[in-house]
Amino acid sequence: MFSFVIILTGFFTSYVLYYGIAVLVDRRKAKVLGCQPAPWQKNQLPLGWDQLQRIRAANDAGNFPEEMGKMFQEERCRTFKGSMLGSTFVQTIEPRNIQALLATQFRDFELGDLRRRTFFPMLGNGIFTADGQYWETSRAMIRPQFARDQVADLQLEETHVQDLLQQLRTDPHGWTGQINLSALFFRLTLDSATEFLFGTSVHSQRQQMANSKYEWKDLARSFDTGTKVLGERIQLLEFYWLHNPRKFRDSIKEVHRFADFCVQEALERSQNSKPGDASTSALKPKYTFLDELVKVTKDPIELRSQLMNVLLAGRDTTASLLSWTFWLFARHPRVFNKLRTRILDDFGPYEHTDKISFASLKSCTYLQHVLNEVLRLYPPVPMNGRRATKDTTLPIGGGADGKSPIFVKKGEEVWYYVCVMHRLEEFWGPDADEFNPDRWASRKHSWEYLPFNGGPRICLGQQFALTEAGYVITRLLQRFDQLQLDKESDTPPAHRLGVTDAPEEYVISLHEAK
Repeated sequence: MFSFVIILTGFFTSYVLYYGIAVLVDRRKAKVLGCQPAPWQKNQLPLGWDQLQRIRAANDAGNFPEEMGKMFQEERCRTFKGSMLGSTFVQTIEPRNIQALLATQFRDFELGDLRRRTFFPMLGNGIFTADGQYWETSRAMIRPQFARDQVADLQLEETHVQDLLQQLRTDPHGWTGQINLSALFFRLTLDSATEFLFGTSVHSQRQQMANSKYEWKDLARSFDTGTKVLGERIQLLEFYWLHNPRKFRDSIKEVHRFADFCVQEALERSQNSKPGDASTSALKPKYTFLDELVKVTKDPIELRSQLMNVLLAGRDTTASLLSWTFWLFARHPRVFNKLRTRILDDFGPYEHTDKISFASLKSCTYLQHVLNEVLRLYPPVPMNGRRATKDTTLPIGGGADGKSPIFVKKGEEVWYYVCVMHRLEEFWGPDADEFNPDRWASRKHSWEYLPFNGGPRICLGQQFALTEAGYVITRLLQRFDQLQLDKESDTPPAHRLGVTDAPEEYVISLHEAK
């Protein structure tokens, strides 16, 4: 017993000594780099357990973005340090620090091994989990697939919009029933994304219709479950592995089964095609993202991983944007009517689609202002992070006045909250919390507005998402002239936070134009 006490005392003394020396070394490094200490968030419970409880409670209540805004108000600064579950990190909403993370000091930061390990079971090693040379290779492989010619093809989208409209049938007075529109948008974007990326649509919308049977009937639910659990895992930091429920493992099996099926078909098509075949020459085949990737790599695991990464970004972000947009339309009929008038002027009534194109959607100024404003208030990725690749700095946040650089130790995480930054009155005025598309009429944004990230890792699918969302909005506003929220849906819906953010269910009715 006595020897055990000696060993334990020695271990504790060594730890304290090591920690003390490390602190002194870090302070010396910070001084050499011209840094001042950043404020520290005080924990009320050991290991920052109270901070973890706060995050989980905010998730359960569906108010994570609002709770993070309160957190920064309580700290009375835009950048501070904190600790939780044995990890120290920086949290920031300062545009200059975020610019350093993503652009001006890009090589000093990476996604990090923690992100990769947390997301790996579902996403594998792809463009949104990789760093270094593998990321550069992945981005170079994927970038050409989002060229304008591919993004501008709206015939594919029209097919799935028609499936959506089949679920929006009206009564003799022209009104649809009460509908959970957000759920429909997530199925719409899954259908279009799987067709564009994999060459095979899961037709999740048609599965909702009577007597419709499709092999991949559980894919939508499985994908939603998987991404929700990924979001929960990342909050546990280095203890992500403790959260590995059966439903998560089962959902991964289902989405991988679909991806592997499509990859094998694409590899077989590539192997069987010959120069001069009608499929490769005389008759131009339908563009498929996967078929283009197969020209670059034949590794089925790499193909699956890249597809899963892009599907996550291409499906969930657009569905989130559409879901929030129509809830805001119902709350702001003036904006809805103004945009509908512009759409009818530019594109004509519902029967006409010939004037709708990539270019014309982009030149519909008020439509773009609406999209910008929805993305400001409800960014699809409300928070993100990077890990320092070496001892480095962030340009602002230290010292008594908060204007000095701060030291960031190698391996330390930096979390940034776009959802809070997008509502800072300094940049957006006293109506920062209000939905006002007109603010964009005379505004050019910088690093205070980042719905699609920035720097070398800026979202490659930005134009794809905006084009799809713009097209769906245009077609629905050509078809319907009024929206009405259920009384219980009049207050802002709860946030459903996974890897991306979307509204929980809200109930709405649409009136068909005559």
